[in-house]
Amino acid sequence: MIRIFAAPISAIALLTAGVSGAFAEGFDTRDIMGGGPNFFRTGVSAISRTTVTYTGTYAPGTIVVNTAERRLYLVLPNGQALRYGIGVGRDGFRWGGVHRITAKKEWPDWTPPSQMLARRPDLPRHMRGGIENPLGARAMYLGSTLYRIHGSNEPETIGQAVSSGCFRMTNDDVTDLYGRVSVGTTVVVLNN
Repeated sequence: MIRIFAAPISAIALLTAGVSGAFAEGFDTRDIMGGGPNFFRTGVSAISRTTVTYTGTYAPGTIVVNTAERRLYLVLPNGQALRYGIGVGRDGFRWGGVHRITAKKEWPDWTPPSQMLARRPDLPRHMRGGIENPLGARAMYLGSTLYRIHGSNEPETIGQAVSSGCFRMTNDDVTDLYGRVSVGTTVVVLNN
């Protein structure tokens, strides 16, 4: 009788140890916009997209990024907004200001900026768009900055401060936002 219970308990203990060890070894916060070893993992963020009451003074259609909350709001009419979870820049890479979306791209190519390559010379010099690309399914380019609102294949980073200044969303959420906004949309980044 003891053998019957001992075997499953041993198996569970081994699996749990293996999973914990694999997760610890696979976790990486390297300086790349979503391209650590868990990059190919897919899934859904724990922060769901939702419609909320919004009392800000911004016009409907404005995107408001609140870096402290790690949320992005698309202001809607009648005192409402769509709220999305986002990943933001880590310490030293957060910023604020008002910009406009100057370009939108589906499955964008990625060329790391020279500043990122200086920090991470091991990065590829260019990646074609696709599921393996750190920019994910969609990207919206912000003015003359190096920054974008873009997708990510690392949903576990949503709600975290791990990027080099871009705002990352799940591929599902960025695709939803992309379909709702146009080039010229005002983007207000609050960094408080």
